[in-house]
Amino acid sequence: MASAAAPLIVSLLYCAALAVHASHVVYPELQSLEATEVDKELRTGYHFQPPKHWINGPMYYKGLYHLFYQYNPKGAVWGNIIWAHSVSTDLIDWVALEPGIYPSKPFDINGCWSGSATILPNGVPVIMYTGIDPNNRQMQNVAYPANLSDPFLRKWVKPDYNPIINPDRGINASAFRDPTTAWYGPDGHWRLVVGSKENMRGIAVLYRSRDFRRWIKAHHSLHAGLTGMWECPDFYPVAVPGGRRHHQNGVDTAELHDSTVAAEVKYVLKVSLDVTRYEYYTIGWYDHAKDRYTPDLDFPDNDYGLRYDYGDFYASKSFFDPVKKRRVLWGWANESDTVPDDRNKGWAGIQAIPRKIFLSRSGRQLIQWPVEEIKSLRAKHVNVSNKAVKSGEFFKVGGFKSVQSDVEAAFMIKNLEKAEKFNASWRTDAQGLCKKLNSHVKGGVGPFGLWLLASDDLKERTAVFFRVFKNNDTSYVVLMCNDPTRSSFESQIYRPTFAGFVNVDISKTKKIALRTLIDHSVVESFGAGGKTCILTRVYPRKAVGDNAHLFVFNNGESDIKLTNLRAWEMKTPTMNKRLGQ
Repeated sequence: MASAAAPLIVSLLYCAALAVHASHVVYPELQSLEATEVDKELRTGYHFQPPKHWINGPMYYKGLYHLFYQYNPKGAVWGNIIWAHSVSTDLIDWVALEPGIYPSKPFDINGCWSGSATILPNGVPVIMYTGIDPNNRQMQNVAYPANLSDPFLRKWVKPDYNPIINPDRGINASAFRDPTTAWYGPDGHWRLVVGSKENMRGIAVLYRSRDFRRWIKAHHSLHAGLTGMWECPDFYPVAVPGGRRHHQNGVDTAELHDSTVAAEVKYVLKVSLDVTRYEYYTIGWYDHAKDRYTPDLDFPDNDYGLRYDYGDFYASKSFFDPVKKRRVLWGWANESDTVPDDRNKGWAGIQAIPRKIFLSRSGRQLIQWPVEEIKSLRAKHVNVSNKAVKSGEFFKVGGFKSVQSDVEAAFMIKNLEKAEKFNASWRTDAQGLCKKLNSHVKGGVGPFGLWLLASDDLKERTAVFFRVFKNNDTSYVVLMCNDPTRSSFESQIYRPTFAGFVNVDISKTKKIALRTLIDHSVVESFGAGGKTCILTRVYPRKAVGDNAHLFVFNNGESDIKLTNLRAWEMKTPTMNKRLGQ
C-alpha cells in the first residue's frame, strides 16, 4: 500500500463477503423488515458488530482507523447493501458515522460490493470497489474523499469516468470482483489484482496503470488455480526472518521500489473460495519485472494447504499499520443459525478480533495473534497453576464470569507414548478427523483442553481441544479442534466441527498452549502461539450470562498437567456510539 510521509495514513477497505454462500441468497420477503427489538443475550461484547441488522463487511486517516463494512440498514439478511462506516483510535472502541458509499450511479446502481483502498503518493486515499451496473455486470470503480481536511472522511465522490476497469477481453462479467490494494512498481506502473474465474479455474487477474485512471489488463494473470472462483484476493509482502527488519514487523508495499527492501521479503497470496467458503494462502516469490508470483513448491496450492483460520472466517483483508509497524488482518464471521433466527435476533454477522500477522521463524507459515490493544479490556483475573488432570477428569474454573473473557492455558503431556497411530490419509481432512474423533471420543493423548460456554450440568458445552497422534517412532502430529456439537439445545443450528493441524514438534517440550477469546456467541481460538486459529459461532440456550462456565478436561489415556491458566473477564468497549453522543 503506498503511503505518504504526511499525513500518516493507513488505508484498508474490508473485502466483505458478498462472496460467501449465504450472501448469494436473497430473501425478498425479509430483506427490508426492520428489527423493532434486538436480542442482546448472544450479541458480542467486544467483537465488532453494528447495533442491528446484517453486517458483512474497514482504513486509518489522521489518527483514526476507518472500518467500512457492507450493511443492510433495513433487515438482518442480505440485501439493500450499503457501505456503513465506523471509526476508532485503537481498533477496540468504535464510533458510527453516516454511510460511506451507497449505490447512486449507473456503474454501481445495483450494488456497491467489496474492494480495497490505496494511498497515492500525495497522501490521498482512494477506494476501489466492485460496482454492479443495470445489466448486473461486475465492474471496478474508484471513489475519493470529498474533503481531505475531514479526518472522519464522511463524504466520498465517485468520478464520472468510472468504471475504471470493465469486464472485457474474455472476462466473465458475473465473476469479476474485489480489487486488491494497488502497488507501485519500479517501472513506474501501478498494479492491482481482481478476483475472477474461468470454468473451475480461479484467477487473480492482473491490471497495470500509469495514472491510476486508465488500467490495462496484463497478458497473463498474477496466479491461478483449479479451485473455483477466487474472491477477495489479498497480495502483500512479509519480512523474511534473518533480515535487517524484524520478521514480526509489517512491510508496506510502498517500500518495495527499494531493491534492498525487496530482497528481504517474500509474498503472500490469499484467496477466498466461493465454492467451499474456505480461504487459503501460499507463500512465495514475486518477480517485479515479469509480474509473476510463484508459490514455494512445498505449499499446496489449494484449500488443502495453509489457511488463516480453519473455522467460520471469510473474506479477510490485511493492511499495513505504519503507526505500530505491523500488518493487521481482519476477517468476517457469518451466523450459523437459521435466517428466521437472524430475523428474530435482529442482527447477523460479526468481525473477528483484528490480528497481527507475520511470517514464522521457519518461513513455512504465517503467525496470527490478537492485536495488543485488546488487553486494555482485561478486568477481573483468575489463575490456576500446576494442576494435574488425570485421564477422564475435568474441573471448573470459577471465580470469574467466563461468558465474555480471554483465556490463556498451557498444557504439559505426561506420556506421549500413548498417542494413537496417525493415518497418512487424514492429512488432507483435519475437519473430518475431528468430526470422527470428537471431544467425546476417548483417545491416547487427548482430547484435552477447555469446555467453555458450558452449563453446570455440562449438557451444553463447546469444546476446544488438542489430540496428539504418533506419526512414526520419532515424530508426532497435533490436531486442534473446535467442537460445538453439544453447544446448544437448539436443533436447527448448524454445528460443524472445525479443525486444523498444528505445526509443532511436541516431542521436544511435551508442551502446547491455547488462547481462546470467548464472547457470548463467538469462540475464537489460537493454538501454539497463533500457528493454528479457529473461530466458531455457537448459540447456547442454557449456558448464557452468569450460567456460562469454563472447565478444563482430559479425555485421553495419558495424564496431562495444566501448567498455567490465566483468565480475564473482558470489559465491553464503546461499540458504534454515534459521533457527538
